[in-house]
Amino acid sequence: MHELSIAISMIDQVMEECVNRGGLAVEAVHMRLGVFAGVDKDALLFSYSLACEGTPLQGSRLVVETVPLLVYCPACKQERTPPSVYQICCPVCLTPTPDILTGREMEVESLEVAV
Repeated sequence: MHELSIAISMIDQVMEECVNRGGLAVEAVHMRLGVFAGVDKDALLFSYSLACEGTPLQGSRLVVETVPLLVYCPACKQERTPPSVYQICCPVCLTPTPDILTGREMEVESLEVAV
């Protein structure tokens, strides 16, 4: 389960940022996770709560915004949502495309802190 190592790495980075900003008390970590990132959202949520135990982030929430897969179709010259993450092509003309615009994101977007 690589989601656990992702959660641990994210927690380390968040704690480092909290220390750099004077010891913030984090209530929630907001992140963007693309459907094409290769990470299972439920496994990441579970791993986050498990990895937070015994750290200053214990009790904080992980809020995940799912980013859909969006590609650029070279034939239609339009941004499109492919039929699935397994069939990366234009849903209108069925032209395969390597131009992925969104859906690979895996980034901490913001921290919700106690005042």
